[in-house]
Amino acid sequence: MSHFKFSNQALATFILVAGLISCSSILASNDSEFVGKKTCESCHLEEYQDWQNSHHDLAMQDANADTVLGNFKDQTYKYFDVVSTFTNKEEKYFVKTDGPDGKLTTYEIAYVFGVYPLQQYLIEFPGGRYQSLAIAWDTRNKEEGGQRWFHLYPDEEIKHDDPLHWTGLNQNWNYMCAECHSTNLKKNFDQEKNSFNTTWSEINVSCEACHGPGRKHVAWAQTEPEEQKNTDNGLLNLKNNVAWIINPDSGLAARSSKRESHSEIEMCARCHSRRSIQSEEYHHGRPLLDTHVPATLSAQLYHADGQINDEVYVYGSFLQSKMYQRGVTCSDCHNPHTLQLKADGNHLCSSCHLATKFDVPAHHFHQADSEGATCTACHMPEKNYMVIDARGDHSFRIPRPDLSLTLGTPNACTQCHQDQTNEWAANAIKEWYPESIWRSETHYGEVLAAGRMGTIEANQLLINLASNQSQPAIVRATATAQLQDYLNPLTLNALNERLHDAEALIRFNAIGVAEGLPAELKLKLLMHLLDDELRMIRIETARVLASSKTQISDASVKAKLDKAIDEYITALTINADRPEALVSLGNLYTSLQNVDQAQAAYEKAILIDPTYISAHVNLADVYRTRNLDQEGKRYLLSAIEQQPDAGAPYHALGLLYVRQQKIKDALAALEKSVKLDPENSRYKYVYAVALNSVGQSQEAIKVMREANKQRPADREVLYALVSFHHQAGDLRNAKRYAETLVKVAPWDQEAKKLLQNL
Repeated sequence: MSHFKFSNQALATFILVAGLISCSSILASNDSEFVGKKTCESCHLEEYQDWQNSHHDLAMQDANADTVLGNFKDQTYKYFDVVSTFTNKEEKYFVKTDGPDGKLTTYEIAYVFGVYPLQQYLIEFPGGRYQSLAIAWDTRNKEEGGQRWFHLYPDEEIKHDDPLHWTGLNQNWNYMCAECHSTNLKKNFDQEKNSFNTTWSEINVSCEACHGPGRKHVAWAQTEPEEQKNTDNGLLNLKNNVAWIINPDSGLAARSSKRESHSEIEMCARCHSRRSIQSEEYHHGRPLLDTHVPATLSAQLYHADGQINDEVYVYGSFLQSKMYQRGVTCSDCHNPHTLQLKADGNHLCSSCHLATKFDVPAHHFHQADSEGATCTACHMPEKNYMVIDARGDHSFRIPRPDLSLTLGTPNACTQCHQDQTNEWAANAIKEWYPESIWRSETHYGEVLAAGRMGTIEANQLLINLASNQSQPAIVRATATAQLQDYLNPLTLNALNERLHDAEALIRFNAIGVAEGLPAELKLKLLMHLLDDELRMIRIETARVLASSKTQISDASVKAKLDKAIDEYITALTINADRPEALVSLGNLYTSLQNVDQAQAAYEKAILIDPTYISAHVNLADVYRTRNLDQEGKRYLLSAIEQQPDAGAPYHALGLLYVRQQKIKDALAALEKSVKLDPENSRYKYVYAVALNSVGQSQEAIKVMREANKQRPADREVLYALVSFHHQAGDLRNAKRYAETLVKVAPWDQEAKKLLQNL
């Protein structure tokens, strides 16, 4: 995992010395709507017994002799130069390890976290904080390599001043872990006191975590049977009473009835997805996007073809699958109470895929009963996270080594046959399935890859993919989001359609694309979404329209926007323990031209995390608007000190020097930003323009060509290349780039005129 390096000494001092709230334990919630698992047990004994000792039941527990699985009998573990010692005394468990100041300190284990294939340990800190120790216990058998202590970042030294250190923000239980390991959890962060008062109804993932609060259901159960027939039973209906009927000709199954809702899948996705939490007001049965924002198939998380890369927790993969499109739900494969698969090995798959057609060498081309003959080996390749936790890709995709050749994506074939090449695997698949339809079709991964690379063809390809109703919604949402780099007259009609799309995730991502439009057009396209039923749609609309508020004359529209802005502020406030939320709050106030509140938000972000670069850069920009560049410079230099390998503060510093007409210093800073962040074509563009302005035209052309290579369809870069070559007297290349510009932007009359003049 890539991460910034920084000094966290200021935060450590703030937490441990500056009087940060007295210690407090996590409290049980007094929410009377939740009745507890014992109440459920009285009527649902079988389900209760299935749930006991499941991973949900054991998701989080008090640390005691029955729950601690690690060896605390005076064991030591060396991680680079730090030797940690694990001990126990009178049924209490302790670790002596490096604290936030780097010094060895003894901490008591408060809670255990998980059971298999690893167990983590939570330690209480001031301000209601609980931190997750980065040294975990491998609970697997010795034969599998388990029964040992190991570090979650074994190959990189995570020191006390690193954001991934166990005492830092990114290992904080209250924010990072809590919602998904306990029932009815409320983070309850107090921004003024900088403390948590986190509560739960039950310490683990219990009945009501999935079915919803049980008070109304208990009341319903106590009514007469005749009355029960005509009233709501008070719980989220998660029953999946369907049969899957196999067609003997195709060998594939179909649902006996249509899937009526996505409630079950979205309830699971609340935790089994990569998502952000925007509201603690979760209501069972409401769409996920009312309180959470699921990630799309971004380059940081997924390979271009949608295969898992970073830790994404199943949901985003499953949405891509044909199984999801045909109505499969989580409980078709998993027992919802034991969490175990409903059948072993290929027997589970053959409940819907005829064994005589698919579980045979004629289909999988491997020896029967071999590892290669298992369905999951080809269709659910695994990747390890947290060092030892193998996660299967739930997109259930066909292995595509041909895409590996063109996109550099992994494939199941060479993941097993590591001594072979992608060419070998692609030829084998072609020989086995010469008539496959998918071979002649464009895979959405090819389009998303083109969008990531900024190719000339990507604009229209993304428009087509975003509007293709046959493609998974998460794919279409991803294509929609990528249109942000291709905002032009060609995309406007497609964007308007996506802003009215039936799929909420697509509407949400379309809103962000509109952010770069002129205010009047933005208002015209987005105003209807202020009435959207989903909170996250309204919030995102408020974020994008905030800067246009002064141009709204209709009082009723302005009132709707104000209400949505208030919802957005509430969402950011519940996450005010995080610097990114505070920076977003500062950005909102900047859009609303409330400079004082913007400045205060950025300053709070820096106080919480002195290493958060965006806070420093944005705060420096606040000072720019106040004609106080020298004060802003102080924050940029501080950011560079905190994160010397980050390009953003150097880029901002270079622009500051340009404003101060310190051209030599500006060029040095802009060059540094390019060297530190060579993938950022914008930094190259700005640096090249600066070089050209001081007569270094050949060096400017060289840098701008590199930017063009990274983003071939970037109109700004192409215009610059035409201009630079023309100024240098190179009319041939000026004309060549002008021709490309016209090809990229056929609607652009200025580009056509430029080409004609050349």
